[in-house]
Amino acid sequence: MPTIQPSAAAAPPSPAAHGSTTGAMIARQAIVNDQQAVIGYELFNRSRAAVDHTAASDVILVFTALSHAGTEDLVGKKLIFVNCTHESLAGGHLELVDPEKVVLEIPPLGHAAAEEVSTRLPILTELRERGFHLAFNHTVLQSAYAPWLPLADYIKLDLSVLAPDQLAVLINYAGRQSHAELIAEKVETAQQYEMAASKGVQLFQGFWFSRPALVEAKLLNPGQHSIVQLINLVRNQASTDEIEEVLKKDAGLAFNLMRLINSTGFGLAREITSFRQAVMLMGLKKLFRWAALLLTASRSGGPPSAVGQTAVVRGRLMELLALEILPAEEADQAFVVGIFSLLDAMLGMPLASAVGLLHVPQPVAEALLQRTGTLGQLLILAEACESHDDAAFDQAAQQLGLTSQQINWAHLQALAWADHLGDEG
Repeated sequence: MPTIQPSAAAAPPSPAAHGSTTGAMIARQAIVNDQQAVIGYELFNRSRAAVDHTAASDVILVFTALSHAGTEDLVGKKLIFVNCTHESLAGGHLELVDPEKVVLEIPPLGHAAAEEVSTRLPILTELRERGFHLAFNHTVLQSAYAPWLPLADYIKLDLSVLAPDQLAVLINYAGRQSHAELIAEKVETAQQYEMAASKGVQLFQGFWFSRPALVEAKLLNPGQHSIVQLINLVRNQASTDEIEEVLKKDAGLAFNLMRLINSTGFGLAREITSFRQAVMLMGLKKLFRWAALLLTASRSGGPPSAVGQTAVVRGRLMELLALEILPAEEADQAFVVGIFSLLDAMLGMPLASAVGLLHVPQPVAEALLQRTGTLGQLLILAEACESHDDAAFDQAAQQLGLTSQQINWAHLQALAWADHLGDEG
């Protein structure tokens, strides 16, 4: 049995005690076709009053939706309809999403339309060229907005303010002057639905189909020191090795990156299973945008939670031991198993649900959930080091062909490696 004592962080606290998540209330309302199949969801930030809708809240809404750590996927593979301010349309956060998945709802300009339509046109054109879908409300059919009309993928017709004769005129005009799909919104009765459908509208949104459903979107918070350190490394164009090192020393940071890059909203064709892959595929520019948004969305800083620190030590210990008996690429998987083995405590949900949020290779999932294979044995051994379980330690060490001296040395290195994070930056 190893003689070294685990750090004070080794015993994970209860989910309620670690305080590593924050929540935001997001409402989503389905947009359906004439067969009542859901084609997308409009998202609303219910954590703030409607009058507080700002460029900053737009950014946080999209970011939270994509990084959401809850058991229920907010949007799945459906389109995301997001209300925007004109100020937020130039935000770098839009570089973090797959344009094909996002519909930007562009607000009207009110009394300033005559002067501002041409000024705003270049940014709208650029967004459209980048692949974003654009939605407008029915005011885009007014003559002042004529330059915007060719950019419209969707036009929303508000049945709470449009009389039936107005609706008919607008539908006919939209059909002649644009290629946009029409969405009848605020549909509250069967009569309204039938009226809009009879005039050729094929997409619908409103209480008649579904009320906005509230979802508590949870974010797993990394330490702000880690985020700032990551930002500084990226700004200085540090090596992939240096960036990977910071990611591996903060369980919250690691989870957020893997969650985002494997989300449907990011739009990658293949699953990413290592931090090195994630860094290289994102590139420094997107990594900087992501870290800056994470800093904005996170709560006040402080040291990593005890459970997060334990996960980092566990991951490093497993990685070092794996390097003794496995190829280097499998040692990287050992680190992933270790750092994500406490996700149930960090997120306050069953481990199976937490692992389901991430796209991990089958051996990693089986190690986490069933303790099988070499990775599973390494996890059992790491847990035995923390709990002083002599029997489990001896059995796992024997099965892996590792000596107590090897394990002791690796554990000391893992503790020193994790503790060194607070001295950097």
